[in-house]
Amino acid sequence: MKAASSRRCDEDPPSPRPQPVGSVSAVEVEAAIRTRRTHKAFRPKPVPRDVLEELLDLARWAPNHNLTNPWRFRVLGPRALERLKRAAGPEAASKLDRAPTLVVCSCALSGDPVQDEEDLHATACAAYIVLLAAHARGLAGYWRTPEVLRSEQGREAVGLPDRERFVSLIHLGEPVQEKGAPERAAVEQTVSYLD
Repeated sequence: MKAASSRRCDEDPPSPRPQPVGSVSAVEVEAAIRTRRTHKAFRPKPVPRDVLEELLDLARWAPNHNLTNPWRFRVLGPRALERLKRAAGPEAASKLDRAPTLVVCSCALSGDPVQDEEDLHATACAAYIVLLAAHARGLAGYWRTPEVLRSEQGREAVGLPDRERFVSLIHLGEPVQEKGAPERAAVEQTVSYLD
C-alpha cells in the first residue's frame, strides 16, 4: 500500500528535476557504474581502432582544473608490447598477454605540486571514463598498475618521458565470461556528514 502524501491539496505538485539537453537518464548512468567489472580473461580479438578512438575521445571530457588536459594515452602495438614484456621479465610478461588491447595512461606534469596533484586526479577520472565507455560497448576492462611501468626500462619501452607520471595500464577486449558484483563497503563506512 502506498503511503499517503504529506502535501496539502492546495500546494503545487513538486516539479520534476530539470533535464539538460542531451542528458542521459540517471538509471543508465547508475547501471553502468554498478555493473562495470574488472575482467582478467579476454577473447583474443583486439578492440577496433575506431572504437578505441571513441573511448579516448570521451576521456577528454574528464573534469580538469583550468582545462590543462593532462592525460596521455599510448595504445600499445605489437613491437611496443614486446619491448614492455622484455622489460617486465618472463614471470610478469605473461600478465601482459591477458588482453588483446593495452593502453598506457599517464599524466603530463607541470612541475607545480598543486597543479600536478589536480592533474593526476583528473587523469584518473579520464582513465575511468575509458573503462565505463568500454563497458557501455560490451567490452571488458581491467585497470592495472604493473611495477614494470614504474621502472626505467618499462617507461622507456612505452615512450614515457620523465615529465609524465604513470597512472594505469588499461586492459581492454571482449569478455570471456560474466562477472558478479564483489562486496562493497557500506556507505556509512565511508561517508561523514559534518555540521
